[in-house]
Amino acid sequence: MATARTEVAPLLQRWYVLSVMCAVYAVNIAARYVVTTVFEPIRLELKLTDAGAAFLTGVPLALFYVSCGLPLAWLADRSNRRNIVAGSLIVWSGFTVLCGLSQSYWQFLTSRIGVGVGEAGATPPSTAIVSDCFPAERRPMALSVFALGAPIGAWLGADMAGAVAQAYGWRAAFFALGVPGVVLGLLVFLTIREPQRGRLDAVAAAGKASALESLGFLWRQRAAFHVIMASGVCSLWGWGLAWFTPTFLLRTYGLNVAEAGAIMGHIHLVGGILATIVAAWLMSRPFMLDSRRVLWALAWVTGCATVLSIIAYWTHSLPIAKAMLWAYVPAIYFFIGPCMALVLNLAPSHMRSTFTAWSVLVGNVFNLIVAVQGVGILSDWFGGAHGSDAASLRLALLVLAPTGFWATWHFLRGARTVMVDMKRATAYSGREGQELT
Repeated sequence: MATARTEVAPLLQRWYVLSVMCAVYAVNIAARYVVTTVFEPIRLELKLTDAGAAFLTGVPLALFYVSCGLPLAWLADRSNRRNIVAGSLIVWSGFTVLCGLSQSYWQFLTSRIGVGVGEAGATPPSTAIVSDCFPAERRPMALSVFALGAPIGAWLGADMAGAVAQAYGWRAAFFALGVPGVVLGLLVFLTIREPQRGRLDAVAAAGKASALESLGFLWRQRAAFHVIMASGVCSLWGWGLAWFTPTFLLRTYGLNVAEAGAIMGHIHLVGGILATIVAAWLMSRPFMLDSRRVLWALAWVTGCATVLSIIAYWTHSLPIAKAMLWAYVPAIYFFIGPCMALVLNLAPSHMRSTFTAWSVLVGNVFNLIVAVQGVGILSDWFGGAHGSDAASLRLALLVLAPTGFWATWHFLRGARTVMVDMKRATAYSGREGQELT
């Protein structure tokens, strides 16, 4: 039985891999959320309702992301993860360019489907690669650094894309993100090596897990269930609100695309990076080796930020709204890295991509289908005969905002069994009689 602590990757090599995977995650987020910045120009050009535009921009990506995510994660647990990440990045970046070339509803729809198929192969193998570069006790810190890709990507999709769209039209924003993504995909393929699976774990899992074996073990890990649900509901709440916030600012306060993009872009970049750095620092503290404390901290931050998010969409004052956005939006980055690390630590090494894929699946269903489509439908419904407007969108967002308390409950429930479940994952080797009961 190999214990990979004797095979620790050189310091520069592991941090290079982490940095490149962080960049991949940034491009992933940017390609996904650029449509939130140019949502209103696309809606107006294609003459769509809020619900129609929400379906076009979010649901097709999510449906194909979900349908392809689990098979690709299963493949990643059994084959070369580096190749899957590189290939997926090139695919979704190419389709991002095609979004900008689209001249009709159906062309844009097809391109968004292609983005979803490509993005499905990104996060699960990326986090699994990172997990094989850092030991278990360092993974919350490493995955928090990886999560820096989220605020950087959101900034690219908001501030940079907004400025490009204002200057050259909304299609140019997709070109500005798609072309560099193809280049980064080639860099991943040429410079990243596939690490030995489970090399830094105390017990190396034997063989390759079937989809049913992975799902059965996940179901028995109650802490993993609650962490995945908490992460998913945080995506429903935080990223669902963030999806419509640029449009909310345009309609409510009369801003243009560049102005709304700049507000959200700066919050995502500065606030998101600060929140992620704080999370990485906190997760590296010795007292956070107790995973219950990680979950308690996540519950406290999410609960407080939920109150602030309600105020952000309740107020009619732009300065107050901006202050609340600066206070609550960074919190949606705080949970990403710790939740990724907890899911990885609650899984045996040969199931990590699959566990992460389930987490990503839940998050994207809640975010890109339930939140995006739900807010669009509610906004149209509240708008009535005269159609959706600033007031109807405000009411729809106020319905969504309290769901952060639901995520808080799941964090607290997961803390009850997380220590026992982590021991079970560590002891599981895939051989009869090796699982801790």
